[in-house]
Amino acid sequence: MSAVLVAEPPAVDTGARGGGARAVLALAGFEARRLLLSVPVVIAFAAYAAWIVWRTRSSWDGHPALQDADRATQSMPMLVGLAVLVCADLAVLRSARHGTEEHYALLVVAPWRRTVAHALSVVPAALLTAVCVAAQFTWEALKPGAVGHGSPAELLVGPLTVLLFGLFGVLLARLVRSVFAAPLLVVCLLFTSVLGTGPDGADGLSWLSPVVAGGSATTLPSDLLGRPAAWHALYLAGAALCAAFLAVLVAGGRGRAVRAGLALSLALAVTGGVLQARGAAPSPELTAARERASVNPEKEQTCVTRGRSTYCAFPEWVPRADDWAGVVDRVQSLAGGPAHDRRLLVRQRIEARYGLESDAAIPASATAHQVTVGTGWGGNRVPEFSSAVAAVLVTGSERATEGLCDGRMVTVMWLALSWQDDPMDALRRVRLDDSVSGSAVVLSPTEPMSMTEGQTDVVRRLLERPGDGVAEKVKEHWAELTSPGVTTARAAELLGVAGPRKADSCEE
Repeated sequence: MSAVLVAEPPAVDTGARGGGARAVLALAGFEARRLLLSVPVVIAFAAYAAWIVWRTRSSWDGHPALQDADRATQSMPMLVGLAVLVCADLAVLRSARHGTEEHYALLVVAPWRRTVAHALSVVPAALLTAVCVAAQFTWEALKPGAVGHGSPAELLVGPLTVLLFGLFGVLLARLVRSVFAAPLLVVCLLFTSVLGTGPDGADGLSWLSPVVAGGSATTLPSDLLGRPAAWHALYLAGAALCAAFLAVLVAGGRGRAVRAGLALSLALAVTGGVLQARGAAPSPELTAARERASVNPEKEQTCVTRGRSTYCAFPEWVPRADDWAGVVDRVQSLAGGPAHDRRLLVRQRIEARYGLESDAAIPASATAHQVTVGTGWGGNRVPEFSSAVAAVLVTGSERATEGLCDGRMVTVMWLALSWQDDPMDALRRVRLDDSVSGSAVVLSPTEPMSMTEGQTDVVRRLLERPGDGVAEKVKEHWAELTSPGVTTARAAELLGVAGPRKADSCEE
């Protein structure tokens, strides 16, 4: 009878919490470095940084409203999140792909602890995303034309999206032991994002998506947005933590801390999801506030005086009064007769009754000598506002410009454009079709105006001439140039340029 002695491996104290914690942190640091240096993540962050520079240099024509700028930080982090999802999934499956899973049985780091390390490795990517978000928003906030207030909860959406996607990649690797699962999921998400319509926040279910744009062409005051941003941030944080604890549970972590963390994170996600769904519908108080801002804005606005005119705006836009006054003064300095010294009321008007998903036009005001200004500024908004000021100086009110078709349109457009640095470029930008010939629609903060082909020809000839000479003729013949019924041919004759080849016609 013989016996064979088998050397057993030394017992490993897997219950050593201190050593286990240090090992987990060491592994998390190693995996975090590999994750950040992986090719997809590097490319995603490089594209993200390039996009920030490309977009932020000219966004909102240098006049951002920060309640829009915070939401603008949310879309691109999804690209980073998809890259982190794939790389985190592949990192968890690395040992299975390389056939080294059995070697981990000799280590102090149990499978569930390794899962904790992989979950922690996602955090630096989310923090780096937070740095990018902060840089983008700070750039917008430091622009001289910035107004409004950003929301910290809206700014958290980008980093939390990356965290959620990364942790879901860890969970996916524990549930599906295939390297193809994460790439296929990314392809499906991209396919849905490209071909489908993004959530706009109009209903509660849309807030289950990580990013809910909820944007429109019109910027609203911060207190009228009605977005449950804080609850959405809580929902994303809860969902991310839930994915992490569930991955640890699937990997074998059965401790009380894991079960309690899963229950708590699930409660946070459900609470945030339910409350954000309720907050997506406007409350009676918000509906009433939007009604007041749309119908009776004077009850919510602050008025300041600049020169002869008064400027009334919602509190966040009062700093722009000097910009508006600069345009009014330039246009008014070219006008003649009583319009040269007329007191104007420039009032900011919005249509907020339908929320962010609406892009309704603002009706022209019937109040005499009142000019409407919107919440946007810079770029095309300047010649549009200038045209509105000139139209009120010529006709007396915005309502009077509706259907304006006679030669007064020549005077309106020359007043609006001649003082600008590049009048011909301003003419192009203020017209809907970006043309400088033929008939076209002229944009305005309220109802648009129209120019006939003949009026366009006369205005173009006037803009090509020295401004001082034309200004003298405008002031000299102001009464006739602004009288209803004056023809375009007569206006051209008074201003010393060739008349149109065709008679006035609004049907051209």
